[in-house]
Amino acid sequence: MTVAVTGATGHLGVHLIPLLRNRGQDVRALIRTASSVLDGQDVDVVEGSVADTPALRRLMSGVETVFHLAGVISIDGDPDGRVAAVNINGTRNVVDAAIDCGVKRFIHVSSIHAFDLTRDERPIDETRPRVGERHPAYDRSKYAGEKEVRRGIARGLDAVIVNPTGVLGPLDYRPSFMGRSLLDFYHRRIPARIEGGFDFVDVRDVAEGMVAAAERGRTGENYILSGSWCSITDVASATERCTGVPSPRWEVSVGTVRRLLPITRMLGRFVDLPPITGESLSALEAKPGISNARARDELGFTTRPTEESIADAYACFRDRGLLANAG
Repeated sequence: MTVAVTGATGHLGVHLIPLLRNRGQDVRALIRTASSVLDGQDVDVVEGSVADTPALRRLMSGVETVFHLAGVISIDGDPDGRVAAVNINGTRNVVDAAIDCGVKRFIHVSSIHAFDLTRDERPIDETRPRVGERHPAYDRSKYAGEKEVRRGIARGLDAVIVNPTGVLGPLDYRPSFMGRSLLDFYHRRIPARIEGGFDFVDVRDVAEGMVAAAERGRTGENYILSGSWCSITDVASATERCTGVPSPRWEVSVGTVRRLLPITRMLGRFVDLPPITGESLSALEAKPGISNARARDELGFTTRPTEESIADAYACFRDRGLLANAG
């Protein structure tokens, strides 16, 4: 069986493709530019993007299953329009191509941010209300992308949606926002710990969950792929145990950092500071319990401890020479 993967060179893609190959499946990958991260994977490469309809048709011709991973993550709105162009319009293009090519199964990677994380203190599950106009551009784009998938389902597409939380772990080549944060902790570019936290899940567990969703997920359903909630202090302490580099001594409130945002933005022009925005701070303020019960019960989804994910991420960074010369 041949399967197609968009976003194949991203953090999730480089873990998903070996799982598919180990199951004896032929993989066809959509990539925008040449990349070495797929070297040795025995993958049929199609160059193009989710805006390129002919490339999408080449990608999906004769394919039974599509994993749609391609997306743009933003913590600072959508200043250049790429968030909407990829997460909404791109998803529409991928869905339309899948239908036109007769794809039998479609797995769409959305995000926990498609759900409203701020409404109340009840645990979040798949029945949670979705985001509205007051939410950040990224959150709205992920929900809008889900609606494009549901439009395809109404036309007969057999599709399942997965909603990961904050993904971290090894083989984070770009790296991701969370990967950059781990590197910033190591190189002591983060002067203080910020109160709050988020739910983090290992990239390998998400990849396994996606394969399980393709095999056992119910058409039209969402499956939350969450791990465990960790405070930023928890993450900082884990990085210290994994690397030996002391974590920041001071902890500051989200409110204090929010008031200092204009100053940090100005300093960021001259000093290498980690990116902090109002949107990223809002994410840290949400402290809901996130339930992956549906994924556990129906997909057999399991997760590993967050510290194991952090340790393995650092091991990968160390192998690539990114942990030398800590300040």
